Amino acid sequence: MEKIKMTTPLVEMDGDEMTRILWQMIKDELILPYVDLKTEYYDLGLEHRNETDDQVTVDSANATLKYGVAVKCATITPNAARMTEYNLKEMWKSPNGTIRAILDGTVFRAPILIKGIVPYVNKWSKPITIARHAYGDVYKNTEIKVPGPGKAELVFTGEDGTQIRETIHNFTGAGILQGIHNTEKSISSFARSCFNYAIDTKQDLWFATKDTISKKYDHTFKDIFQEIYDQEYAEKFKELGIEYFYTLIDDAVARVIRSEGGFIWACKNYDGDVMSDMVATAYGDLSMMTSVLVSPNGVYEYEAAHGTVQRHYYKHLKGEETSTNGIATIFAWTGALKKRGEMDNIPELTVFGEKLERACVKTVEDGKMTKSLASISTCERPVVLNSLDFIKAIRETLDSLL
Repeated sequence: MEKIKMTTPLVEMDGDEMTRILWQMIKDELILPYVDLKTEYYDLGLEHRNETDDQVTVDSANATLKYGVAVKCATITPNAARMTEYNLKEMWKSPNGTIRAILDGTVFRAPILIKGIVPYVNKWSKPITIARHAYGDVYKNTEIKVPGPGKAELVFTGEDGTQIRETIHNFTGAGILQGIHNTEKSISSFARSCFNYAIDTKQDLWFATKDTISKKYDHTFKDIFQEIYDQEYAEKFKELGIEYFYTLIDDAVARVIRSEGGFIWACKNYDGDVMSDMVATAYGDLSMMTSVLVSPNGVYEYEAAHGTVQRHYYKHLKGEETSTNGIATIFAWTGALKKRGEMDNIPELTVFGEKLERACVKTVEDGKMTKSLASISTCERPVVLNSLDFIKAIRETLDSLL
């Protein structure tokens, strides 16, 4: 078949470790043979981020604002061990956190459902989408290790010089401090993104924080959501027969476990980080979770919700065979290609993305899968494939669909 032509580039953000290896396999086997791929490439591998003082991450985010669609590989957020392993200049912040702050978007994460992969929560029959606020909180924090006794204060100095001052704690010994923030502008963007996504997908929207304990910080989230809903979205929700409601985060967890799924669960930044992993794992496999960052002005960045699969990468470096599931990374590519096709009015590009997604699902449902999926599949005699052979099996299925 003739390759599908693109008119506008995708922003391509390469990553780290085993997902970087899968990234190239996916391009070589599943994208380049079918699409005349146009990308603006950024290497977000940790070595290159270190070489550029992390400027490459900022540049990739600004390119995403320019072109409107990006696809991102999983990347390392360094800790102390990574500082030594990669000889880093400093402990660079999460690339995702940097990109989210620049795009000011909301992360929507949803599981990929496949027959034969049964959720651990047996009532779940529909996908649960986690809407994660993508700015501030612990991801833009300031931290202090307190060396000894003293008073810690929270101080705000206005432009006119007036101050608001509150005592945090009177330390009698060593301890730790953390300062976090958010803005009403970002919270409002988060709320509108969630309401718009609920309307687009015709799903109920739940929002949960802990306003009974955090009477100013979390309560502000609750108030902004309610005000925007009442003024801008209540009538549309009623017309569609969908519901918005607020509840405490602990109550939400209990409700989610008892539910059948099929709704959007909006969470603050850290809550969404944790709960998306919980939801993905409970549906069967963290490697079966899609993730898309949506900005208020309609910019999209697609990625897998999982990490760089470090353990498999070390096996790969030793020349050992790996069986790594690349489906969520494939879905990052298909999401970006479908959106690019939609935005550029190239329907054949959108159709190709849809067929590649169907090929992934059908390959597993036909009994060909990686080791992690085989361990939880109800398929009687699954064929366990290594990382590359699984991608090649998907290509065979794709060819049959095309």
